[in-house]
Amino acid sequence: MARRFDTKEVAEFFSRLAANAPDPRSELQYINPYTLLIAVVLSAQATDKGVNKATAPLFAHVDTPGKMVALGEERLRDAIKTIGLYRTKAKNVIALSKALIENHGSEVPRDREQLQALPGVGRKTANVVLNVAFGEPTIAVDTHIFRVGNRTGIAPGKTPREVEDALEASVPDEYKLHAHHWLILHGRYICVARKPRCPDCIVADLCRYKDKTQPAGARPAVEKSMLKAALRASGAKPARRAKARQGSSSNRGR
Repeated sequence: MARRFDTKEVAEFFSRLAANAPDPRSELQYINPYTLLIAVVLSAQATDKGVNKATAPLFAHVDTPGKMVALGEERLRDAIKTIGLYRTKAKNVIALSKALIENHGSEVPRDREQLQALPGVGRKTANVVLNVAFGEPTIAVDTHIFRVGNRTGIAPGKTPREVEDALEASVPDEYKLHAHHWLILHGRYICVARKPRCPDCIVADLCRYKDKTQPAGARPAVEKSMLKAALRASGAKPARRAKARQGSSSNRGR
């Protein structure tokens, strides 16, 4: 487990992420707090892109608990069948929709315990809804944030709750509202699971990860891409391109 950041390092870490993306947003598409709740429930073990593809036509006609219950579990299954675990998720969505009607006047509650009492809603989902729909400074720890928290050292923990508690305790108040969005985006596009893009990382010098990927110039695929772009810009012809690549290979061997 990486050494934890100190107070100044945490502030610097988030100041850079904030400068890079001043107004981060959830990549899940939604219309209102209810459709956000449904989208987050459906996103478990699925990509936001895959969820959005399924929910776009669904939410165009079904955007309240009453409409969802009227749609029914069978038709909902058919609408979300491209999403992983769709049968269980459809069952939970119908059940939580009924619970919202019966216990909350068809409104999504602004309370973590009440949200977590709904079928299919865990702590992470509740935190996302509280943050995105109601502007609460909650931090929802998904697989991306769990990885970034441990890999970088900003919030090490053996469980998602430990990482969440570490972030809650260390993230400056001015950054808490958007903290989980910045971390998710960083984990999704830069600090990826298999081969992190360390050369493109704006917090690489703060990161504790000992196995950072090499600078761009040391990666053949990047070198090849850069060479092709340079040749296109120069107007080189195909025959000259082959020669240029051979020359580049020779230079690397020197």
